Amino acid sequence: MNKMATVGALLLATAATPVMAQITDDVVKVGVLTDLSSLYADINGPGAVAATQMAIDDAGGTVLGKKIEIVTGDVQNKPDVAATIAGRWYDSEKVDVILGAGGSASSIAGSRVGADRKRIFLAIDPASSDITGKLCNAYTVQWVYDTVSQANGTGSAVVKAGGKSWYFITADYAFGHALERDVSAVVTANGGTVLGSVRHPINTADFSSFLLQAQASKAQIIGLANAGGDTINAIKQAAEFGIAKGGQKLAGLVVFISDIHSLGLERAQGLQLTEAFYWDRNDDTRAFAKRFAAKMGGKMPTSLQAGYYSATKLYLKTIKDIGTDDADKVMAKMKSSPADDEIFGKSVIRADGRKVHDMYLFEVKKPSESKGPYDYYKPIATIPGDQAFRPMDKGDCPLVTKK
Repeated sequence: MNKMATVGALLLATAATPVMAQITDDVVKVGVLTDLSSLYADINGPGAVAATQMAIDDAGGTVLGKKIEIVTGDVQNKPDVAATIAGRWYDSEKVDVILGAGGSASSIAGSRVGADRKRIFLAIDPASSDITGKLCNAYTVQWVYDTVSQANGTGSAVVKAGGKSWYFITADYAFGHALERDVSAVVTANGGTVLGSVRHPINTADFSSFLLQAQASKAQIIGLANAGGDTINAIKQAAEFGIAKGGQKLAGLVVFISDIHSLGLERAQGLQLTEAFYWDRNDDTRAFAKRFAAKMGGKMPTSLQAGYYSATKLYLKTIKDIGTDDADKVMAKMKSSPADDEIFGKSVIRADGRKVHDMYLFEVKKPSESKGPYDYYKPIATIPGDQAFRPMDKGDCPLVTKK
């Protein structure tokens, strides 16, 4: 073989050789940092861990020939706990991506640690729209919903149905503040008025004083700017106070199917709510939910638990597609490619880190309309993603150049 032929053969051999996969530490480590023991444990918690593991199992437990490992932590909805665990995971335990992390304040803390370490943080749990607004960073994606989507869904629907005067019972931390702010903006933009608000500590057992103040306001709508156990307690105690009999209506602004299951249809019937996912929406969501329920004792997944599956699946697929778990390259690919899946349908991830997909307005069924456990919602409207979420240039995200 002459010299030119030898060189040509070497070039062909090189071209035929695949680029070596670049996986740091020879393992892909996924951290699930969520509320495993407190008021949000039913909406994420153990179900979030199970859904993440489902996505890992669906990938065969490996990516690019490297093992996928999962680590879990209980955030306790405390920012200092979130920051401490996130720092340890990223620094000492070589966690590649953290999914979480409980309430908005703890998620913001975890997100900041991720940005500081230049590691990926997928904000599945939190609702505060500030995460993709003034607090955005290049390494965080907010996955399922936010306070703007809830305002443009439930808040808008209630105002348009005649609920013009509002009083808020608000969880006194980042999430509640953002939700009250974003819903108030929708209420006033649609000709309504906000008569006032009262704020309660997270994980409140006794809502009597807060309900009495709301009752005294004479507002048509009492907006519950809280979630999980706080929303459940507020709704239960509002029934005991005869709020509805007095002519006032409750608006649950962040409500999950686990909340409806806890309340029961007798209490929850007629409640309108906005969700990114409902297990019985189509064949794909039903198939996922059936698998999830088999692992979770018959419980159907909340939208957040479905979000853990969706995010883990896309993260692992992206690594496989680009041949590396390098955080900058993974984020660039995720933001430049469709993020469609069977959970949320057509989706994109914007430059500000907001995952955009359709949202859905539902009404809770009457007991007589339900065919069995978890058959709780009837569809009212589909809210296209570009209408559900805040325009990217309106959130004051420093990553976005305003036109």
